[in-house]
Amino acid sequence: MDSLELFTLVAGLVGGLAMFLYGMNVMSGGLTKAAGGKLESVLAKVTKHPVIAYLFGVGVTALVQSSSASTVMVVGLVNSGIMTLKQAVNVILGANLGTTFTAWLLSLNAISSDNFFINLLKPKSFTPFLAIIGIGLYMFSKNEKKRNIGTILLGFAVLMFGMSSMSDAVSPLKDVDEFKALLTTFSNPILGFLVGTLFTMLIQSSAGTIGVLQALSLSVKVKHSVAIPVVVGAEVGTCITAILSSFGANKNGKRTALMHLYFNIIKAVLFMIIFYSLNAVIHFEFMDEKIGMAGIAGIHTLINLVATPLMLPFSGLLVNLALKTIPIDDKEKKEQEEMQGIRTLDPLFLSNPPFALEQARQAAVTMALMTKESLEKAIGLITDYNAEIAGEVEYLERQVDKYEDELGTYLMKINSHHLGQEDSHTLSLLLHCITDYERISDHALNIAQKAGNMEENGRKFTPKAQAEMDIYSSAVIDIVDTSVTAFDNQDAKLAKTIEPLEETIDEIQKEVKRRHIRRLRKGKCTIEQGFDLSDIGTDFERIADHCSNIAVGIIESHEDNYFAHGYLETLKAEKNDGFEQAVDFYERKYRLPAVKY
Repeated sequence: MDSLELFTLVAGLVGGLAMFLYGMNVMSGGLTKAAGGKLESVLAKVTKHPVIAYLFGVGVTALVQSSSASTVMVVGLVNSGIMTLKQAVNVILGANLGTTFTAWLLSLNAISSDNFFINLLKPKSFTPFLAIIGIGLYMFSKNEKKRNIGTILLGFAVLMFGMSSMSDAVSPLKDVDEFKALLTTFSNPILGFLVGTLFTMLIQSSAGTIGVLQALSLSVKVKHSVAIPVVVGAEVGTCITAILSSFGANKNGKRTALMHLYFNIIKAVLFMIIFYSLNAVIHFEFMDEKIGMAGIAGIHTLINLVATPLMLPFSGLLVNLALKTIPIDDKEKKEQEEMQGIRTLDPLFLSNPPFALEQARQAAVTMALMTKESLEKAIGLITDYNAEIAGEVEYLERQVDKYEDELGTYLMKINSHHLGQEDSHTLSLLLHCITDYERISDHALNIAQKAGNMEENGRKFTPKAQAEMDIYSSAVIDIVDTSVTAFDNQDAKLAKTIEPLEETIDEIQKEVKRRHIRRLRKGKCTIEQGFDLSDIGTDFERIADHCSNIAVGIIESHEDNYFAHGYLETLKAEKNDGFEQAVDFYERKYRLPAVKY
């Protein structure tokens, strides 16, 4: 074979492989789009039972024509917390069997018959017609679903043309003795396994490796002894796609990719040991016989048809291996606990609006408790700054923001369903309050950042100012704690105690400012300390205002009255005995230390 023939062969093989992989990618993408994004949601809902999860993994992978695509999808679902590792592992097992469907589809190219109708089953016969239909739908249809179908048909046509190109390109190799000798070296199980693994890692597709092997088998004598280790190696090499996709994922996403890798390594190692040990004793006669496209597809299927169901009862072993490789630390455990509430906002519950509303209420309570924790940590930083605690305040603020976004969206979906009067009031209350709790968490972050700035510049409050701030912060923590308890229990009576405390906090703010000005005039503090005190005091006052908003929402929801400003104006104008007594109680409870002027 001269250099020109070699170049033509390599170009044809590489070009055909490129078309094959591109066609597979296009077809997979079209199938996923045609599903309308429902694959992920269905996948997350039906995977609680191991056998169903396994069968669904088989079906989804056969549909999207790629175990890599379905495994990456599962990594994403686990990463977002929608699916657990125990659910994911069974889908992954099924994906390994589902991907064998591609090899059977490709094996149709081996059909050879003089019968016209049988010959029509050969992809070369019908692929051109699929291509013209596909391009017609894609170019001229405005309907998105029809365009997706056109993309699927085009992808399949390109895939099959690529397969045909590879087969035609390698056809001259059947007369090249050097290539036959090279192919024979792959009969060494270890070498064949490594070739299959490395080539699959390079092109990131086990179907691509098996497709090349099938294309060779059409033109060149490929023995069973060559095909078997290459197919087994391809099973391990295909894990590279999921591993790469997990780099940007959280720890659970990485564990999911590892489970895929561990299963394929265990499967490959056990198969190689058992099969070649038996071959050493029995000497399988078929090992030196030629294998066809269907035979390669059969080996691929047989390995997974035996291994995946056998592994199903022991799938917990894969989970444990992944958890031992990447252990759960205290920080991750805490994050999982904190995110548990938001995971209850399942779209499946929307078919039962009252139940969905209760899930949303529980998540909102979790959000309120996180806000309270964030404020308490932030206030502690004023006197005892700790960078790690400050980081926790920032983390909690991000989580509260996420809760507000998720809850707001979920509540709007619930609102589109018919609700009774009481449920409508509850929904309005939740929408009303989650915004206030999110704002409180923003103020907590402001306080933490101000404390960090004071620490960085070596500033502290004077002893007298700190004593006043201690009392001020106690009143603020009290009002937030009361609002959270009243919100959790929807306790209108307790909510009515918040407005007198809010008024007391307003008076504390004014008095703290007056005292600071007097100290500033006497030279007992600096202007910078005054800015610190003013900024934190403003955050305290606004936090109290948001608690007042929450209280009004609870009261008016309970009393079936939604005129908040009217309620506050009436309450403050009347100044009834109960209100005045409550204000007096809080003024005595949070009285600032006496000062001498």
